[in-house]
Amino acid sequence: MKGAERRGLTPEAIARAYRASCLAELDALKPGNVHTFADGHRMAVVDFVTSATVSAPHLAGAGSRVGRRVRDAMDATMAAVGQNTNLGILLLCAPLALAAEQDGTLPDALLRVLGGFDRQDADDVYAAIRRANPGGLGKAARHDVTETESPPSLVAAMAEAAPRDAIARAYVTGFADLFTIGLPALAAARARGLAPPWTTTAVFLAYLAQAPDTHVSRKHGAERAEALRLEAAALLALDLAAEPVEALLERDRAWKAAGLNPGTSADFTVATLFLDHLSA
Repeated sequence: MKGAERRGLTPEAIARAYRASCLAELDALKPGNVHTFADGHRMAVVDFVTSATVSAPHLAGAGSRVGRRVRDAMDATMAAVGQNTNLGILLLCAPLALAAEQDGTLPDALLRVLGGFDRQDADDVYAAIRRANPGGLGKAARHDVTETESPPSLVAAMAEAAPRDAIARAYVTGFADLFTIGLPALAAARARGLAPPWTTTAVFLAYLAQAPDTHVSRKHGAERAEALRLEAAALLALDLAAEPVEALLERDRAWKAAGLNPGTSADFTVATLFLDHLSA
């Protein structure tokens, strides 16, 4: 039962849940992002499948701290596919994986994880970000990721980045968006009788319609990200039970032609599915 007292999961169970979540997200038609209906942004579905496979053992490493999980999983990904396919996914899923190892409720365990970072976590996370070299980061006045010296506090660095990055914001809000947007959208989709992968599409659209995607805003500006949000909100009127593939692919082609990749919304979608698996 979600939220109930529970025993911690084994690394094998956590790795299975992570891989299943990554693959389920790829199966869903997510306009503008990479999925089994269409590649995009010079990336292919096979790259993401490989990334999920090679990163899973590190993401679920027994007893490993969050930073080490992210760094080792990012190193494995870059070695296997040669590009950043999953930094955001790892940053969101690593704290969930460590929380899932612990006894007690997942929300409580997650808060303990987020409150327990040390300097090594900051060193490892910043090393992973530099290795991934994600696009559109720009320069920050403090705690800039391009600096060789990592910040003394990972939470302080995430708080600094929070206004411009939803994943960083998750670290200082207790991953609130997963509980207020993602899980409710998933539950509502199931209550409407939707089956995967359309439940996953519903979660993705819920994130994209709720707030401007920060990956898009960093690369294309706040105005374009807000316009994309409004377009996504209009897609919520589609009857996903009717499997509107052509309507969503039309948006998919248009957004990809414009170079728009709502990657943050996709990362949160994976994390939502992962949290749902871990809570089952």
